[in-house]
Amino acid sequence: MSAMRTQLLIVACVNIGQFIDGYSVGWSAPIIPKLQDLSQSPLKEVITDLQVSWIGSLLYLGSIVGPYIPSYLSNIVGRKPCLLFGGILNLTSIILIVTTKNIAMIFAIRIISGLGMGMVTVSNLVYVGEIASTNIRGILLTSTSIVGISGTLAAYCVGPFVSYKMTGYFVLLINIVHVIGIYFIPESPVYYAIKGKEIEAKNTLRSLGRVEDLESIFESVRGTNPDEARSWKAWIKIFTVKANRRSLGITLTLCTLQQTSGVAAVLFFATTIFQVAGSSIRPDIATIVIGSTRLVASMIAPFVVERAGRRILLLVSTAFCACSLSILGTYFHLARLQSSIISEIGWLPLLSLIMYFFSYEIGFGTMPSALVGEMFRGNARSTGSAVSMTTAWLIGFGVATSFGSMVKILGGDVTFWIFSCSCLVAFMFTLKCVPETKGKSLNEIQEMLSR
Repeated sequence: MSAMRTQLLIVACVNIGQFIDGYSVGWSAPIIPKLQDLSQSPLKEVITDLQVSWIGSLLYLGSIVGPYIPSYLSNIVGRKPCLLFGGILNLTSIILIVTTKNIAMIFAIRIISGLGMGMVTVSNLVYVGEIASTNIRGILLTSTSIVGISGTLAAYCVGPFVSYKMTGYFVLLINIVHVIGIYFIPESPVYYAIKGKEIEAKNTLRSLGRVEDLESIFESVRGTNPDEARSWKAWIKIFTVKANRRSLGITLTLCTLQQTSGVAAVLFFATTIFQVAGSSIRPDIATIVIGSTRLVASMIAPFVVERAGRRILLLVSTAFCACSLSILGTYFHLARLQSSIISEIGWLPLLSLIMYFFSYEIGFGTMPSALVGEMFRGNARSTGSAVSMTTAWLIGFGVATSFGSMVKILGGDVTFWIFSCSCLVAFMFTLKCVPETKGKSLNEIQEMLSR
């Protein structure tokens, strides 16, 4: 029991970084109105529409680059230093928030936050997947998504009601605690195995209550040359080793379909849909409602992931996502036709939106990242995770930025039907291609993928 408590404490410490990442994602929503009001802005001039778009997009720019730093360094210096470096980048961005004097510093905040988010997210998934016991690995991996959503909700709840500088001070102490905590956590036993350090790996596993896994961990990294991490050979192994190739195909496809389901666009469009529904809820309150829905739904996944399994949750989630987006598209189609029934179903977009976010977070929003953390071989886990996650973020960025044009050219109905079809494809892909990893050790997963 004490070993289980140790794992939970370590993951809680690691997940503080995920909270900061989630906060960074949500930070711009309440901050942009402040920067457009000189009485609240730390800047001397009101920001332009072009600068508003850069404040949003620069976070994605940093997050696309960030994961490749741990993909290169994690097998060379270890998983723990990568976690620490990501935490320090987040701390740097927060210090810039409280010292902001010009728009260049705002841009720097978003780029550095993105770099930190990319590093922390990939490093968390790799590290947690490697230290967790088989029977709770799914729970601990899905917890990272929950904490990230909590951070975004915190930004929505705090940002509109405090000053610009206070949005930084709010998380400053939290980030300092994270950096200090990372300093005291153990290095991953898989990293020690890659380096051939059996005594260190055994001591870490003993503290985690997993000493019986020593042999399987060394088996999972057999044939790994630590020096390859510095060369192109580490990347080649993602495609030449069958288990890695299958892992990449599965995680990359799921992460891509996750983004083409339009989640980023739906998040950005949420306030407008509330207005279309005739809701009297203020936009800032509407975002809190959406954030709360996401948080409650995501908290369901850890309770059932080790009972139902990853595959079942994905199937149920993608099916309901497809259904809710199809209903939303139908509403916009009726609106385009100026149907008389629209006045009687003004509540439908709001209901569809809540249904979408609820069903998305119980599986489609959490399971792909959990699978990223457990499907790759130890020597390719950081690299494979970086490829899957950055590709997903790049596609998400493209979907979000093109959403306005899609609605203008295709209409809201066709746009949401396209998103619905992506969820349907994800359902079929999961049914045909995604194996169940519930109850399997990392080594057993590799053996299954190698067949």
